[in-house]
Amino acid sequence: MRAAVFRDAAIEVAEVAEPVPGDGQVLVRTLACGICGSDLHAAKHAPRMAATARRMPGRVPMDLSRDIVFGHEFCCEVLDYGPRTARRLKPGTRVCAMPLMPTPAGPRGIGYSNEFSGGYAERMLLAESLLLEVPNGLPTEHAALTEPLAVGLHAVAKARLSGDEAPAVIGCGPVGLAVVVGLREQGFRDIAVSDFSPKRRELALHLGATRAIDPAREDVFAGWAETRRAAVFECVGVPGMLQGLFERAPRDARVIVAGVCMEPDTIEPLFAIYKELELQFVLGYTPDEFARALRLLAEGKVDGGALITGKVGLAGVAQAFEDLANPERHTKILVEPWR
Repeated sequence: MRAAVFRDAAIEVAEVAEPVPGDGQVLVRTLACGICGSDLHAAKHAPRMAATARRMPGRVPMDLSRDIVFGHEFCCEVLDYGPRTARRLKPGTRVCAMPLMPTPAGPRGIGYSNEFSGGYAERMLLAESLLLEVPNGLPTEHAALTEPLAVGLHAVAKARLSGDEAPAVIGCGPVGLAVVVGLREQGFRDIAVSDFSPKRRELALHLGATRAIDPAREDVFAGWAETRRAAVFECVGVPGMLQGLFERAPRDARVIVAGVCMEPDTIEPLFAIYKELELQFVLGYTPDEFARALRLLAEGKVDGGALITGKVGLAGVAQAFEDLANPERHTKILVEPWR
């Protein structure tokens, strides 16, 4: 089958082995798969990502001498089942799933693995136990937004907000926009966002933010949390962001780090100590949050169409990685391997 593979630090289209479902696994056809900012980071910082994984117990690093197929934001069609499966969904059913594969050695990630290809391939394997049927009427391309939306919902849940905070979202890429949706779902009606891109600030307002700041002209914290505790969601993930927040955030603020910084960073703890800041790092989502994200999309509570700015076939993936560097042109590009 064909796939867009990460090989020799570049994306290229190649023929790869056809996946064969094992115990508890399902063979699916990829209908749509979003390109995540983490994929862009992984392509740029693959050696550092692999080296870091080697230092973490339970993590299996990517072998960069072998092909890797990225893609973990997908909507697929059931084709066939492996042994020891219940076969509860008939072939042709559209599904989403958390990008994890249970194995005897522990769960393995789909899309950052030499063993389990991601959604930049015509076909892939999923765990039957994690399948969620896409509700009738929900467009396939919107269903593919389930995973990034779940990331934002999880970040808001981990923030443990009481409802009295003043939330500010730094960075209005897909994760920051998902955080805005999560805050709105929790009942917040006063949400500040900060981003250099006018297009992304406009999109954040469309999805529920109430105050959009250009950081080149104004500090998002100016007059924002004078009487309420600030809850700051860092959704950029580049060196210097945390230190900047430590210096600018109000006293007693809670800082939730959802941006994935792939490089070493430097902070001065004394700023956070003097201000008694609370720091929470977040990753991924729970099965319930993933299912809730799909439900919000199906119920029309999220304008998925506003997030999708482009679609490509496998031959267009490498260029899409380049194009996503321009926030005025793109927010989310979907890969449709069948094109």
